[in-house]
Amino acid sequence: VQLQASGGGLVQAGSSLRLSCLASGRTITNYVMGWFRQRPGKEREFVAAISWRGGMRIYAESVKGRFTIARDNARNTVYLQMNSLKPEDTAVYYCAAREGLNVSRRSADFGVWGQGTQVTVSS
Repeated sequence: VQLQASGGGLVQAGSSLRLSCLASGRTITNYVMGWFRQRPGKEREFVAAISWRGGMRIYAESVKGRFTIARDNARNTVYLQMNSLKPEDTAVYYCAAREGLNVSRRSADFGVWGQGTQVTVSS
């Protein structure tokens, strides 16, 4: 499976953005999907992950209540709705796929990665 993330951009603090991750090559039905980000000068960090059918979703504490992960298996797409954006959300955002049942927040558990999409939040 190949992943392509899109939807990043430059926005003001308090704004919203929706990132999309389109998969190709294989259906994502049997993959746990996740979003990670890498802020300037920082290591890549977990943002959110969702189970096969969307019944389980987990979030980093820093985004809980502001970000929502969702998936549309029929469209082979995963989304990250980001509301109330803050300057500290500025990062390159990556989508990733993990074969298997268990939802994880560990980047090492995800074997497939897309290219990143830049999100910049100005104050």
